[in-house]
Amino acid sequence: MTDRLSPGDPAPEFTLPTDSGGTLSLADLRGRKVILYAYPAAMTPGCTKQACDFRDSLASLQASGYEVVGISPDKPEKLAKFRDRDAITFPLVADTDKAVLTAYGAYGEKQMYGRTVTGVIRSTFVIDEDGKIERALYNVRATGHVAKLRRDLGLD
Repeated sequence: MTDRLSPGDPAPEFTLPTDSGGTLSLADLRGRKVILYAYPAAMTPGCTKQACDFRDSLASLQASGYEVVGISPDKPEKLAKFRDRDAITFPLVADTDKAVLTAYGAYGEKQMYGRTVTGVIRSTFVIDEDGKIERALYNVRATGHVAKLRRDLGLD
């Protein structure tokens, strides 16, 4: 079982390639609240639904002081296609070796269709301005998750 993060833990630092050809570091976002969400694969139905939900809520999340970043093991080129196809308006970062996903407890054994498999555990992390975990949500559902997160954060 992968170690999971808890509120108050320091968020694991990262610098990863993005969908736009640059890099993004967690340190670049210090001083802002960050919603980092881990998803298994770009351009799949559930991951598309989740990304579009974040996209559609982005203005109000940003107005409440949150930055959104998506992380998956996809290559930056696939993330760029995903961004362009679905008009994703927040950064997507590529963790191709899954080291950052593992550090966040978002990669490991999970149940899928009644079988135990190893893969990305759909997860969301709310990180405070000082780089500490405020919320660590594991095994979230692709559909309805953003609405529930907004309610939990007191935004709705």
